[in-house]
Amino acid sequence: MNLAALSLGALAVAIVVSCVTRLNVGILAIAMAWIIGVYFAGMSANDVMNGFPTQLFLTLAGVTLLFTLAQTNGTLDKLAHHAVRICRGNRGVIPIMFFLLALALASMGPGNIATAALIAPMAMATAGRAGIPLFLMAIMVGNGANAGSLSPFAPTGIIVNNLMSRIGLGGHEGVTYLYNALAHAFVAMCGYIIFGGLKLFAGRWKGQAVETGGPFERRNWITLGAIAALLVSVIFFKVNVGMGAFLVAVVLVLLKCGDDLDAIKKMPWGVIVMVSGVTVLIALLEKTRGLDLFVSLLARFATHDTVTGMVALVTGIISVYSSTSGVVLPAFLPMVPGLSERLGGADPMAIAMSMNIGSHLVDVSPLSTIGALCIASASDRADGRSLFNKLLAWGVSMSVVGALICYVAFGRR
Repeated sequence: MNLAALSLGALAVAIVVSCVTRLNVGILAIAMAWIIGVYFAGMSANDVMNGFPTQLFLTLAGVTLLFTLAQTNGTLDKLAHHAVRICRGNRGVIPIMFFLLALALASMGPGNIATAALIAPMAMATAGRAGIPLFLMAIMVGNGANAGSLSPFAPTGIIVNNLMSRIGLGGHEGVTYLYNALAHAFVAMCGYIIFGGLKLFAGRWKGQAVETGGPFERRNWITLGAIAALLVSVIFFKVNVGMGAFLVAVVLVLLKCGDDLDAIKKMPWGVIVMVSGVTVLIALLEKTRGLDLFVSLLARFATHDTVTGMVALVTGIISVYSSTSGVVLPAFLPMVPGLSERLGGADPMAIAMSMNIGSHLVDVSPLSTIGALCIASASDRADGRSLFNKLLAWGVSMSVVGALICYVAFGRR
């Protein structure tokens, strides 16, 4: 039996299952990797388990533990409430402020989903009271959160940078973050202008944007200081972000600034298991040459000039229905070197950037967690149904927009 085709078929099954069921695809991926590796490829169970990304797992666990502590002790919530006070009354500035706030929070470390969970309820409630279109606010919040998703301190950024390092594209964390942020800022501002953002400057709102959230307490100040110390140590002293996050989390718990048991329960274990499991299956594909087979299929339809637009379109379409960080990028980024070689030396960084951007631009879709959070925060059922339809059209259209952006920015070289 052709092991390359069998392992590639297993990856296809995993992607389909992630689109149509609620099963954690990481569990399925590990099970399929074991069956194919041991019973078809003649590998030992230890050889299959060697594909488990231990370093990535520990880094994700450390960072998410720290920022879950910051979320459960109220620090991130109060920070968000106080930040939006500066735009009170100016209806045109409010959506922009929520974009910037989501970008800043996601970049600090919580990531796009946790940030959307914090910001979306405030933003959508404010939009409803201030007469700001809910669709417009959802675009700003969703793209703001996604703009910060590839920060070196955010879970998705850690996943992507780890994958890029494995394929020989390490050391580009800043560029990866910046390109993604600029792409989301561009589409957000286009949406802001097209869907009536500029008209909001014509009137002022006399209500309160959000409640103040109360003053910062001792635990909040200590938490913010600890996070700032971690960021400084990582940027200037090259401290491992995962190990540093574990240490900072321990300090916060010992200083009674957070409950580690509560934080551990609320950590996004599903995402961590999903990413780790899919990585095990991808490692098997590398050993059975399944990745080479898929790269050959992609290379048949792409050219040196069009590959960036094509991979952005493909990853975007799949990401509308599947997990970007847990399934799409772990599956596609390992293909970059082979695809570059097959196309006569196409720029691997350009291909990787296109995958990152194309897969993230669609994540304001209501089928994604971020879009769903915005809909859940709508004021009533009628608003939610209308918002669902608009966000679905937006998300699907972003697969095409992302392809065009990546073709213009990275193709034709």
